Amino acid sequence: MAWSRLLAWWRLCLGLLSVLVCLAPCVNLQPAENINYNLVHSWADKLGMELFHLGDFITRRKEVQESFKDAKVVSRNGASIVDSMAKEIEMMMDLKVSAVRRIMDTAENTALSHQNDMADKMFSYYSAKEMLEPGDPVPPIPTPAPDMDKDIGEPLIYVQPKVVVLEPRPEFHNTPVNFSVSSVHVPVNVFDRAPDVIKAIQWSENLDQIFRDNYKNDPTLSWQFFGSSTGFMRQFPASKWRKDVPVDLYDCRLRSWYMEAATSPKDIVILMDGSGSMLGQRLDIAKHVVNTILDTLGTNDFVNIFTFDKEVSPVVPCFEDTLIQANLGNIRELKEGIELFRPKSIANYTAALTKAFELLEETKLSSRGAQCNQAIMIIGDGAPENNREVFELHNWRDPPYKPVRVFTYLIGKEVANWDDIRWMACENQGYYVHLSDTAEVREMVLNYIPVMARPLVLGRHDHPVIWSQVYADIEDTKLSDYLWDINQCEYQKADVLEYWQVHDRMLEPSEMHRRKYRRMKETWNQPVDSNVYQFMTTVSMPIYDRRENATRIANILGVAGTDVPINEIKKLLSPFTLGVNGYAFIVTNNGYVLFHPDFRPIFQGYILKPAYNSVDMIEVELLDDDRPARDFNPVLMTIRDSIINQSTGSKWMLVKNHFDEMKRVARIKRQYYWTAIKKTPFTLVISYPEQYGVSHMDIRADQEIHRISIKGTNLRSVFSGKRWKIHPDWLFCKHSNRTFKTPEIELLYFLERMSEPGWRWPGSRSAMPPEHAAAMFSNNSSTGRYPSINEKESYYCDRQLMQALVFDARVTGWFSNNTSFNSKDDKGNEFKQRFGVTVAFLATHSGLTRWHEFHSNAAEESGVGETFSQNNTRAIDEIWYKRAVDQHFVREESFVYSVPFDAGESNSEILVTASHAVFHNEGGKTAPAAVVGFQFQHSALYKLFHNITGNACAVDDKDCYILDNNGYVIISTRVHETGRFFGEVNGAIMKRLLEENVYRQVTVYDYQAVCFESKNDNNASSMLLSPLFHLLRVGKWLLHTALWYIVQLLQWAPGVSSHYADMYGDSNDTEPPPPEPHPEHHARNGNGHGKKDDDLWLRYLTLHRTRLKPCDMKRDLYTLFNEKDNVVYNMTAHACERPFVVLPIPFSNLILLVIDQLCPRDGSVVLTVNPQPIDYHLSVNDSLACYKQAREFNRMRPHSCISRHANESGIKLCGKACSVYANLGLLLLCHILSRWL
Repeated sequence: MAWSRLLAWWRLCLGLLSVLVCLAPCVNLQPAENINYNLVHSWADKLGMELFHLGDFITRRKEVQESFKDAKVVSRNGASIVDSMAKEIEMMMDLKVSAVRRIMDTAENTALSHQNDMADKMFSYYSAKEMLEPGDPVPPIPTPAPDMDKDIGEPLIYVQPKVVVLEPRPEFHNTPVNFSVSSVHVPVNVFDRAPDVIKAIQWSENLDQIFRDNYKNDPTLSWQFFGSSTGFMRQFPASKWRKDVPVDLYDCRLRSWYMEAATSPKDIVILMDGSGSMLGQRLDIAKHVVNTILDTLGTNDFVNIFTFDKEVSPVVPCFEDTLIQANLGNIRELKEGIELFRPKSIANYTAALTKAFELLEETKLSSRGAQCNQAIMIIGDGAPENNREVFELHNWRDPPYKPVRVFTYLIGKEVANWDDIRWMACENQGYYVHLSDTAEVREMVLNYIPVMARPLVLGRHDHPVIWSQVYADIEDTKLSDYLWDINQCEYQKADVLEYWQVHDRMLEPSEMHRRKYRRMKETWNQPVDSNVYQFMTTVSMPIYDRRENATRIANILGVAGTDVPINEIKKLLSPFTLGVNGYAFIVTNNGYVLFHPDFRPIFQGYILKPAYNSVDMIEVELLDDDRPARDFNPVLMTIRDSIINQSTGSKWMLVKNHFDEMKRVARIKRQYYWTAIKKTPFTLVISYPEQYGVSHMDIRADQEIHRISIKGTNLRSVFSGKRWKIHPDWLFCKHSNRTFKTPEIELLYFLERMSEPGWRWPGSRSAMPPEHAAAMFSNNSSTGRYPSINEKESYYCDRQLMQALVFDARVTGWFSNNTSFNSKDDKGNEFKQRFGVTVAFLATHSGLTRWHEFHSNAAEESGVGETFSQNNTRAIDEIWYKRAVDQHFVREESFVYSVPFDAGESNSEILVTASHAVFHNEGGKTAPAAVVGFQFQHSALYKLFHNITGNACAVDDKDCYILDNNGYVIISTRVHETGRFFGEVNGAIMKRLLEENVYRQVTVYDYQAVCFESKNDNNASSMLLSPLFHLLRVGKWLLHTALWYIVQLLQWAPGVSSHYADMYGDSNDTEPPPPEPHPEHHARNGNGHGKKDDDLWLRYLTLHRTRLKPCDMKRDLYTLFNEKDNVVYNMTAHACERPFVVLPIPFSNLILLVIDQLCPRDGSVVLTVNPQPIDYHLSVNDSLACYKQAREFNRMRPHSCISRHANESGIKLCGKACSVYANLGLLLLCHILSRWL
């Protein structure tokens, strides 16, 4: 018995020992079990509580919430808001139309009264390019007399430039201007002393008085101008033309505001002769003609180009049987297509004309295209016959009306068959032009505009009001290509100099990738708010020649217009009334946005995108429906149709809103309201979040400004000190005739005014047009006179906004001056020392920002607050404000923490920004009142985290991260990873976090992206087109060889290294140091340069030119899966199957992630938030423009269409015939030689 018991114990001991032996190696094989879930949980809890107590103490959030207890919460009425905003914009736009109409009337009357004046070729005017300011050096008078002008056969005329005093004005973006006179811009292709030009400059100088009167009546007017059909533009106020561009490309006749006012919408088919004779200079001229015609078209026009030899072919194959809208993207596609065109064989004019007429007829019958004017443009070097039967069949069926005009452009110096091609134009209400040189192309092509304008001029009394699409002031889209070419040259220059510094290290894959990534990041820089360009819309009207004999010519004198800056329209939209994350935008009749918070017209910080102003509203309002790219939701399409048809309506939608450089995303439900802006092609749309946008803060009656003033409160006293600012872009109070250095000074001025007896609130932001006021005044008064705007109060104040601002300032005045911040309170000092807190701030819903900085105890020390306030004055529009409000609905008590993107790459001190939303509740309604926050040193947060975790995260077997709600690294054991997206740091774990629903992926489409297409044609067939191709290859080889030798010589040039370091060195040392070159690189040729390496370097550093191309991209963004009691947070680590523990950090938007580093890591998995091109699986010859054309959207045609007039058939002017006398000498010589030979 004892033996058996002993044996049993022995067996038990052996069993336990075997188990221990078996388990011992298992412990070594399962290192992930070393991640103690409970320990990690305690870390997260302790860190969350430490940060929460810090934020709670520093921001005084409870006291801030208590400050708003006297406010009330009311419902937001979206329909009423959009209607009120639309009326404000309509009144402002009426004012601009009124000013343009007065310019138009004055111009027509002035031209009529000066019709018999003689042209004075010595007339002196204020030239925008040549006028001088006092003190400028006066150019010497040329002696002897100027040379003869070969074009006009007369001596060149020299007139001394006029002197004008210019003064910078903020309302004109600090451009120096003069309000007494106007200045004249003359394009480079126009001779200003030509009789018709100088005569128009003379009589138009009389417009200065109406310019001044307009500005007096409406001081909010921007530039006023008269664009003459002769080419010059008179602009008020006078200013110098900018000279920081390589060449002056500006011609007012090619601007959309001129073209659309001078001609009604048009469908145009361009036919280009493809016969073998169209080679050399003729082909160059023909292409220049086509490009110029395309430059005259706008978004209300439709066009296509066909080349014809034996067959008729579209230059862009996918555009074959249709007319396409002449937006920037499509025009660019056509221009690229025409560049590839090469003539082939005999031209078949009959087939080409038949194709053009059939396409125009089909377009009209199917209600597509412009549905107004139609024209055929023929470019060739002569037609074999006049094709009368084609015109009789298609164009002469309803005489005398001919629905399609024909314009012909005869190319070449010596042409024989000019009569038939001229006949085509003259018999079809068109115009004929003979071109023999590229220099005359623009002027000759523009002759078609007065012809298309004839029905307008003959009608005389109908002056259509035209509102243009958004555009970038005087910029030309051709400048984008030039700037991009310059940018590429700068890249190559930097590469060559860097190669001299680091040699073959540049060719290592890591260095090549680093350089490519850095440059791609520059192209992704697409700021929404930028001062590089001034974006605007323009209202314009045509100006007709009223002379009696003008009916036989039907001459258009030009176009009058005034600019309306987009920023001025935005100021009328009262962002305050829409609240945080609310916004408004305007849509045109074509569905394009005039402006939108996601309108990103530039890239690389300063280059206009090639199709920047044709962004459709459905390309910026992204529904959260998980559809593939460009598969737009039918609900959204229905809303779009209602908007472009200028209906009134409302709808809620689930959308994806990206923000913060398109690196963060929120999925929210938004409410939309829209209504038409009457008498314009625009529709206003407003939107706000349904979750917290349906209610807003309001003040009670006893808190109004006039009541607290009566009680003795000094309004200025609530804005004491210097630690406060107001939203710089909001219109609180605006004085029409005075400017102020800062918005804060202007606010204090009006607060003084409000304290004075007799203060009253103006009724509208925009003054009433004088003629409207005259009508109203004459109905109510027998005096017959009406007060000018200057006789009324010349200011406007947003009463609701000002009431809210004064209330917020009064109840939060304690924040900036809180003595507890400066006291010797032990807790306060402890927090400041432990966390390195630099600033605490408060921003309210009314646009007020207050702050308190901790580095100084001097309350009013000069410069205090500058660091924070320079970049954080936009209150509800700041990213930290928006994120805090969204986070409130995840967890009310939480703070939102963030660091700058890629902050770890900088050597400067990183600041962590924390923000928390303060909501006010009343009667079951809640609304955001303010956001409080603070900034503190990242190093202090890192130290706190290290103290909490001990050395557990410092050893090699564990990696610890703190990530924010979008997956960006806040804390890492490797500081250089701070601010990076975690998917790029550890893609395999990020993928697991997605699979386990810690994060969810949200795909955002960017329909405004820019791609870079190689300019080199690698098609082997192109080599056969010209024997010059091989000569070009030889030239390229010679250039490469010369470049190689130059770099070799640079190695012996003294001072290059220091020059490179000074000019091109990375001052912040943000890039990691390049690795040491391999020793074998130094073993060849004594200096480390083998022939093979030189060839590799040459291939890499040779400039591979690219061209800009509109394209679509997508970004995969990430957001925390904010489900309550997410089970994933209860999961422990399990060997290498789940080598991590992830837990939320309480009271924050952060998670704590601890990873076992001993488990194998799949480095091939990389998740990125960087944009990726969208592959639409297009055929070889197709492009994005083709893809979009096949899915074109509905549009609303302009209301004005004047395409015919009964008297037009009496006008016989259709262009001059070719002159034979120019070749008489040559004919005589040929005759003599034929007699002698």
